[in-house]
Amino acid sequence: MTPRRRRILPAVLASIPVLAVLLALGTWQVQRLHWKTELLATIAAAEAGPPVPLSAAPQPFTKVAVTGRFRHDLEATLGAQVRGAVLGTHLITPLEAEGLPPVLVNRGWVPMQRDGAAIIRPAGTVTVVGYVSPPHDRDLFAATDDVAGRRFYTADARAIGAALGLPGTMADLLVALRTADTPRDALPQPAETLPRPPNSHLGYAITWYGLAASLLGVLVAWAIRKDDA
Repeated sequence: MTPRRRRILPAVLASIPVLAVLLALGTWQVQRLHWKTELLATIAAAEAGPPVPLSAAPQPFTKVAVTGRFRHDLEATLGAQVRGAVLGTHLITPLEAEGLPPVLVNRGWVPMQRDGAAIIRPAGTVTVVGYVSPPHDRDLFAATDDVAGRRFYTADARAIGAALGLPGTMADLLVALRTADTPRDALPQPAETLPRPPNSHLGYAITWYGLAASLLGVLVAWAIRKDDA
């Protein structure tokens, strides 16, 4: 081996695993980009189309319709959200539908301090149009659920259902969507649209590939300088 190769070889060997990791991360982000793009297209198509009947194992973010009876006696709240200057929460109500396990419906936002504002609680058979929201994992920063007060902070339908005395609840929440006959000032205030997860994977991919290219450029420049020396 020539002296020049002996000087360069350690740096090349040290750079190979780093370069491989950077390229792998870039490729992973490209794969995530394709997945997220397809997901967003699916959500847009679901939002534009008519709802489909709710099944026992629905696909996430599908727009669905289900007919049943609300259990207002088991009403609960989920999370906290500020709208304007008003602190509120989301109203969760179990729905009993024939042929399905109990469905927890996020009926929408309500202020924590009602100040006389009446919440609409329809009796009898109702049809709810909404989208399927998959369960969330509890993280280290999530507030502790107040089971006795029926106040929950993690969107885990089965855990909430069990706390309400409804074992076997459907794993997904049904988030109600505003329909043409929903009054604008009515409480709760349902969702206006299906959610759109952020899609930043192209930027991440460019970053990782850019770092790989920079590393390769630095290595080549260093090798040329060593050769000149």
